[in-house]
Amino acid sequence: MTPAKSSNFLSQNPHLSSGFDPQNPPNPDLINTCVHCGFCLSTCPSYRVLGQEMDSPRGRIYLMDAINQGEAPLAPATSQHFDTCLGCLACVSTCPSGVQYDKLISATRHQVERNINRNIPDRIIRSLIFNLFPYPNRLIPLLYPLYFYQKSGLQSLIRRTNLLKKVSPRLAAMESILPQISLSSLHHSFADVIPAQGKKRYRVGVILGCVQRLFFNPVNAATIRVLTGNGCEVVIPKTQGCCGALPEHQGQTKPAQDLARQMIDSFANYDLDYVIINAAGCGHTLKEYGHILADDPNYQDRAKQFVSKVKDIQEFLAMVGLTAPLSPLAEEELKVVYQDACHLLHGQKISVQPRQLLKQIPGIQLKEPVDAALCCGSAGVYNMLQPEVAESLGDQKVNNLLNTGANLIASANPGCSLQIKKHLQQQGKTVSIFHPIELLDYSMRGITLSSLDRT
Repeated sequence: MTPAKSSNFLSQNPHLSSGFDPQNPPNPDLINTCVHCGFCLSTCPSYRVLGQEMDSPRGRIYLMDAINQGEAPLAPATSQHFDTCLGCLACVSTCPSGVQYDKLISATRHQVERNINRNIPDRIIRSLIFNLFPYPNRLIPLLYPLYFYQKSGLQSLIRRTNLLKKVSPRLAAMESILPQISLSSLHHSFADVIPAQGKKRYRVGVILGCVQRLFFNPVNAATIRVLTGNGCEVVIPKTQGCCGALPEHQGQTKPAQDLARQMIDSFANYDLDYVIINAAGCGHTLKEYGHILADDPNYQDRAKQFVSKVKDIQEFLAMVGLTAPLSPLAEEELKVVYQDACHLLHGQKISVQPRQLLKQIPGIQLKEPVDAALCCGSAGVYNMLQPEVAESLGDQKVNNLLNTGANLIASANPGCSLQIKKHLQQQGKTVSIFHPIELLDYSMRGITLSSLDRT
């Protein structure tokens, strides 16, 4: 579309924005690093499912440039192509020109969130997600009726009838990944400071997460045991909240910044060597605090200092080494397939370390899936907002994992685990999923997997 045609189009459609607003639009210099070679297309999950150029990194960069130049409007018709991006960052790993697509899509999503007036159903589902999920204290009261919903048999009835999908595919997608509710995790808390076992090597803070602490509390407990068992004193500030990953990934500037400041403040008064996180998506956002708070003069330096201490739990353990002895998890050789979470693999460049740790457990044979770098379709809340694309990706991921012949799946991100479990159930498969740190914890404690009750 030429500038003249664009101007005429916009004059006839005054409700449309003529372009990005002046607050941190996608940087033209970053846009111009793209040479349009197309290497990103084969690795982009949304392009592989939808097959449309505008739903690829290259197409979205074209679109960003056109909006910057006033040749296309920032409107629902254009912003939908930014919405289809999973933010998996596979294109960043693939790009031979080093295009910083992560910075471009982040800037664009904040523009979309500020300037696009979404329809009512979209606003309702987004409001539900972003006003609940990042705030554990708001989620807790809802878990009691959800517990009854599962235990009463109502969940089985709803799923058999497909009633919810007929009413709202997005609500059905949200319900389909609902984990098993355990009321015991709602009342479980950790001490502020947990001493190291044996000689103290490090003093570390642990981030509990929001969804993680409510639905995956055993992973947090395992993380603490593995750290203390390997010579770390663990500090858990009670004032910590959500890391801000969910609002940041969807372009909600103020909530993301507020949560980042709260997290920094929560750990500010402790003399820590490192700050440890066990969820891939959270870890990527924590390491982006310098960017998220770049315009805040009161937090610029504090954010950089905080980021310098943040380590994924697997990254940290591979760096400092395990000191605790490890035992086999089964009497026979155990075939394990490690599932690469996108924000670990592409966002944090962490891939070798989890595999190194798993291989140290006696009796484990590590299997590698085909297309390991392909997103599973979870991508934060993508599987709730774009359920059709996520459904296709989830099927592909589970097929690739199952084809390895592995006895169990190791997954280091809660969203990935829920997505994979859903698609395993849809295929009638009963392969167990563990966080790699859970496997290390069992191995350290001499617990065999056959003795566990995973119901």
